[in-house]
Amino acid sequence: LIEQMSKDKGIGAHTVVEAIKSAIVSAAKKKFGADADIEVNYDEETGELEAFQFKTVVERVKNSGIEISIAEARETLDPEARLHDSMGVKLDVVEFGRIAAQNAKQIIIQKVKDAEQGTVFEEFKDAKMSLTNGFIVRKDAEGIVMNIGRTEAILPLNEQIPQELFKRGERIKALIVDVRKSTKGPQIVVSRVHNSFLKALFEMEVPEISDGTISIVSVARDPGRRAKIAVTSKSKDVDPVGACVGMRGTRVQNIVQELRGERVDIIAYTEHKAQYICNALAPAKVQKVLVDDNAKAIEVIVAADQLSLAIGKGGQNVRLAAKLTGWKIDVTGEKGTSTNTEPNDQTEQKR
Repeated sequence: LIEQMSKDKGIGAHTVVEAIKSAIVSAAKKKFGADADIEVNYDEETGELEAFQFKTVVERVKNSGIEISIAEARETLDPEARLHDSMGVKLDVVEFGRIAAQNAKQIIIQKVKDAEQGTVFEEFKDAKMSLTNGFIVRKDAEGIVMNIGRTEAILPLNEQIPQELFKRGERIKALIVDVRKSTKGPQIVVSRVHNSFLKALFEMEVPEISDGTISIVSVARDPGRRAKIAVTSKSKDVDPVGACVGMRGTRVQNIVQELRGERVDIIAYTEHKAQYICNALAPAKVQKVLVDDNAKAIEVIVAADQLSLAIGKGGQNVRLAAKLTGWKIDVTGEKGTSTNTEPNDQTEQKR
């Protein structure tokens, strides 16, 4: 039973044994008094548990829970017993009674549960920013509860992609962003809006990323709507953008499907900042750039028919490009129409 319990709960057999020993000690003290000196031994070979109550040999007993008279000790335990000896009396645990047994049961359950939660915490504490998958168990006020194997995780409302709907039992992926202890056990918080969630999906889908041939330089997202990801390759023979897109777009489409239709632009990273920013503004085509290195700002001039593409709906394209590159971008059309966007600001359009 001990071996089976330790296997089912994923904890060591020693932990289960210690829980049982502690429970027997507690049950014995319920019967013989809180100050009783109880010791429990476990024989690994036979599987036998033995409980002993130790008493000090005295001339006159004042506390029967911890003392035994020398006359009784010599008569029932050891004819050669002497004063101040510590004598162990073997206990019959069956005699502890129903209430003591029930208390022992609760102690075993609680200690095994605590050990199991500790094991789960140790398993997941180093898993932050890694991908996990599971199925939807239920929805509550805090968000969506997922079963991720040996435990559950919470997907809070603010970590869900807007307008994303889930059904009970549906399997989804998410990023572990926090693992913390609580009175109810380890609390694992996951996210589907974090930039690293998109990065983790690409690492899973593109072998060249997982083996280090291709590196993800930067990620910018407007969750549920659009994202940009900048990639570079260590090998001249490997096209980073093509590898991420996959044959007939299969790789990126798998990711888009997981993100429920979120459009993903894959950008080629280059050390040449002006070219990198121009790439980030795709699909718009840039005619001219003016760079201010000190202010980390760049003015991009595009043809009039490219301005709406460069800016994007609600400024989305230029805003994501600014977040991706870390540069302030001012997009100007041939006739003077412009938009000025900083990496962490909302888009401001002016005419």
